[in-house]
Amino acid sequence: MGNWAVNEGLSIFVILVWLGLNVFLFVWYYRVYDVPVKFFYTRKLLGSALALARAPAACLNFNCMLILLPVCRNLLSFLRGSSACCSTRVRRQLDRNLTFHKMVAWMIALHTAIHTIAHLFNVEWCVNARVGNSDAYSVALSALGDRQNESYLNFARDRIKNPEGGLYLAVTRVAGITGVVITLCLILIITSSTKTIRRSYFEVFWYTHHLFVIFFIGLAIHGVERIVRGQTAESLVKHRPEVCEQKISEWGKIEACPIPQFAGNPPMVVTHPFKTIELQMKKKGFKMEVGQYIFVKCPKVSKLEWHPFTLTSAPEEDFFSIHIRIVGDWTEGLFNACGCDKQEFQDAWKLPKIAVDGPFGTASEDVFSYEVVMLVGAGIGVTPFASILKSVWYKYCNNATNLRLKKIYFYWLCRDTHAFEWFADLLQLLESQMQERNNAGFLSYNIYLTGWDESQANHFAVHHDEEKDVITGLKQKTLYGRPNWDNEFKTIASQHPKVKNRLRILTNRMAWRVLHILI
Repeated sequence: MGNWAVNEGLSIFVILVWLGLNVFLFVWYYRVYDVPVKFFYTRKLLGSALALARAPAACLNFNCMLILLPVCRNLLSFLRGSSACCSTRVRRQLDRNLTFHKMVAWMIALHTAIHTIAHLFNVEWCVNARVGNSDAYSVALSALGDRQNESYLNFARDRIKNPEGGLYLAVTRVAGITGVVITLCLILIITSSTKTIRRSYFEVFWYTHHLFVIFFIGLAIHGVERIVRGQTAESLVKHRPEVCEQKISEWGKIEACPIPQFAGNPPMVVTHPFKTIELQMKKKGFKMEVGQYIFVKCPKVSKLEWHPFTLTSAPEEDFFSIHIRIVGDWTEGLFNACGCDKQEFQDAWKLPKIAVDGPFGTASEDVFSYEVVMLVGAGIGVTPFASILKSVWYKYCNNATNLRLKKIYFYWLCRDTHAFEWFADLLQLLESQMQERNNAGFLSYNIYLTGWDESQANHFAVHHDEEKDVITGLKQKTLYGRPNWDNEFKTIASQHPKVKNRLRILTNRMAWRVLHILI
């Protein structure tokens, strides 16, 4: 009797842990879509149905991962026979595998119902907004994507009224087709598993249960079209919804509110000038700090080669990214494999598989532990500082009053800034942000162009008095040649006489060779 009580208690513990994980996932992903500014305009269009559709979707993924484990007979046999795995009392819980399998199935059914009902509302509202049968704000948001240089928010692109419009989406979009198929499979599997059917018509139960193959295939490709879209991180930098929400008629007409851009969540490749590509990725559980790096392998290009790249994204962003300059066979192969040589948009499922190892730490991680930081980058080695400067920007946007870092001196030495225009764009955003917050002195940057000739120098001299630099578009003028480091160090030291052991100098390898000699 005592052993039975212990075993029963352990079963309750397992159930409580499983239920707790479901509650946690539901609440967590509800907030993921209900709180961040990324989905501000998506919530304006869909309301609370957005979060009510996505939260159960996360729980569905979790439970669909668990549903097959209790019926994997070889795995259960291994666990039962493994003395090193766990105690005998715990292994006895494996005898309740079918009970747990049924509980997970009912949880899948519950979350499927919530997910489906929420998306039915989403489809109805999107179709109505697309045909003009909704409030003016939703209609205006639904019109985004009809013109050039715009990306759409409303996934209903055809103007067909309900109920035909909703049915049209169900039979023409991958999400609609797979949603119908996996829901029908689930209904058949559950209904054929009832006690009466299972005992009287076991063959029906047995063969219908094998629809799980179709169910999992449909589940795997259900979200490939990215119909749930949010504002991109780059767009959020230029277009802040809290500022532009009530100025929708002025979007694209005033500098402070350009037309917002939207995208789904899968990995994507962004091409920058002079064959520099930005690879944006997502990986479950991936956490990074500023300045860290990863190793990347693309099996389509080479099954053995791993290449290190510094992360250019900030920890505050919901993706991680690297910038790759096309300078060799492997990078050229990756450029072509990602379809960057084509003009048309590349769908996510057409992109090659990317393996990632890391992230790994560097000296840049402790940058926020100092009051004064000096960043020195040369050429493509500027990428670690993109992560640092982005993180600084996000902290300023969130009014980080406890930020210890008070001053950044940034030096960038490069032969040709045009190859890294993406970085100049980042500096422009930081420059404007600091000016808006009356703290323009926080970031002091100096760009040195080392690969210049006489004609460039003459052009520089003619346009030197203009408000913005003719090369970078920044207010800080581009300098030519190389910095006099002795003078730079003395100047910085004189400006911070009271800062003792609170100055950090960060460089990449190329710049370090220069500084190491001078120091």
